Formats: sequence, structure tokens, C-alpha cells
Amino acid sequence: MAVHKSVYKEFVERFVERVKSLKVGDGLDASTDMGPCINEQQLKTVMSYVEIGKNEGAKLLTGGERLDTGAHSKGWFHAPTVFGDCSPRMRIAQEEIFGPVVSVIPIDNLEHAVDVANGVPYGLSASIYTRNVNRAFQATRDLYTGIVYVNAPTIGAETHLPFGGTKQTGNGHREAAIAAIDFFTEWKTVYIDYSDKLQRAQSTTISSVRCQGIDKSRLGGRTNPAPSVF
Repeated sequence: MAVHKSVYKEFVERFVERVKSLKVGDGLDASTDMGPCINEQQLKTVMSYVEIGKNEGAKLLTGGERLDTGAHSKGWFHAPTVFGDCSPRMRIAQEEIFGPVVSVIPIDNLEHAVDVANGVPYGLSASIYTRNVNRAFQATRDLYTGIVYVNAPTIGAETHLPFGGTKQTGNGHREAAIAAIDFFTEWKTVYIDYSDKLQRAQSTTISSVRCQGIDKSRLGGRTNPAPSVF
């Protein structure tokens, strides 16, 4: 999380206060804010990253320990954890922890924030919170991620829109929405010559169909206006 230095102190104080108030417990309980890690191995991974953050010199602001008493005695619970004054090169700011650990990085301006975000080896999604619409559009243009949110968290996805990331996130393709047609099917190019003459090169009519059925919206790549019959 990159925060402008002009609001960094106030933001961190309010953010930590909010994190401390989160209810950790049964994920099936509607009043719960945060559930457990998925299994014991992932809990151990989260705990190891907390130690990495401490050793890297990040400032532990809250959390940092396993929750294993009372209501948390039967489950892989970890306290919501916030590190402050982080460097963008720290492992806790570069690697995917998949646990309740946030690294807060002070930045000078939007350009600095974009550099920090693009300096991560992953690129599924990013978000910017701002009241400046010009800055919002600048961020959506410059952030090298598959998804960008403006004034919204980086959670969930809309099924009617393409989904996927850049760099080490994903494989360059997009799933969901119309992009899923390209992802899950193959193009087949079919040449049909109905002139009853031997041609020197390609036939006069070219059309494309999908292996999984004809995609009528993409027909029409013909070099001759004569109709094709399927």
C-alpha cells in the first residue's frame, strides 16, 4: 500500500486503529470481518513473512502473531498485521503473502506510487483512491496491471469483463466475458475455391470459423465479395 507522505502519518494512525477493531473468527459468521488462513501450512507461511518483515527493518504497527486461544483455539487464525515505513524493495512489499499482512510504503507523488506498483513482479490488479479525476485516469493508463480500480478495493471481478494479469500473474490471456471465447477455443482458417479453376495462389474466398462452432460476428474476411456457403 503506497500512501502520500503528506497524509501518511494521519492515514497510518487511522488505518491501524481500524485494523485493531476487526473481528477475527468463523468465516461463516456474518459478523466476522476476517476468517482464518486456509490451512496450517499457509498460517506458517504468513508467520514466516512476519519474521521476514521484522528482519528487513519494517516497523510492526499491529498484529504479528498467531491467534490460538478462546474462539481461535480451533483454526489457523492470524492477527491482522500492519507494517509501516516499508521500502518497496522489501520482500513483504514484493512477494505474495496470501495472508492478513499489509505493508505501508510512504511515497512522494503519483509518479512515485506508479513506479512502486509497477516494480512488483506481479500484475493482476491495483487500485487508486483519489478525488482528482485527472490523476485517476493517469493511474489507469500507467499502472501495468490487468485490472485497475478507482476508489474501490482490489477484490472480486465482474463476470462480464475480461479477467487476467500481467508479468508473473497469469499467462497473458484473459478469461471471462467475450475474451473467454478466444481463450477456450481455437481459430480454424478455411479456404474455399468455387471457381472450378486451378489457382496459382490462395483461393478467392477466405472465411474463418471456430472449432467449437461458427462465430458469425467474425465472418467476412473475404478477398472477393462473392458469398461463402457453410
